[in-house]
Amino acid sequence: MPTLTYTYVDNSNFFIEGQRLAAVKKKAATDLVDAMSRGIVDISWQPDYGRLHGLICGQRHEIGAAKLWGSLPPKDSFWEMVKSKGFKVTTFDKYFGKEKKVDVAIAVEMMFDAPGLDKQNSEIILVAGDKDFVPIVEKLKSLGYKVCVVFWDHAANELKQAATSFFSLNKWHDHLTF
Repeated sequence: MPTLTYTYVDNSNFFIEGQRLAAVKKKAATDLVDAMSRGIVDISWQPDYGRLHGLICGQRHEIGAAKLWGSLPPKDSFWEMVKSKGFKVTTFDKYFGKEKKVDVAIAVEMMFDAPGLDKQNSEIILVAGDKDFVPIVEKLKSLGYKVCVVFWDHAANELKQAATSFFSLNKWHDHLTF
């Protein structure tokens, strides 16, 4: 039986940290710590969501779900493009320039979807890197689900350790660049 993938993407987390990595690659910052401390990102870096979808969902898997959350305007053409690449999209408004509710919404969706998954033949993939996701990953893993965290190398160590496995996007940065 093929493995079904259930993929959850925190777009802002993926996008901003991809821009930060691009800035380091272009030598705008000495390393990621420098880029983070000085707020340096490469705003010209744009991800190719079709390639992201192909990389994380893969050809060898059947897709149970591919969901992406973020906070750009819901009428923006960006979201239509992302939908055309295979993702179900949920958007949230920003408050005072900050994204709110996204991490909790993703965690709730993961817990809501989990009871319908075949633990032996399914894999939950989380594309996010912050430690806010540690409780949900630990809970799902304790219930017998396979949870793979997919993110840039600088994902929180606690999150990497909580997951069943970790897949680094760093070597795929150029491939994921639009």
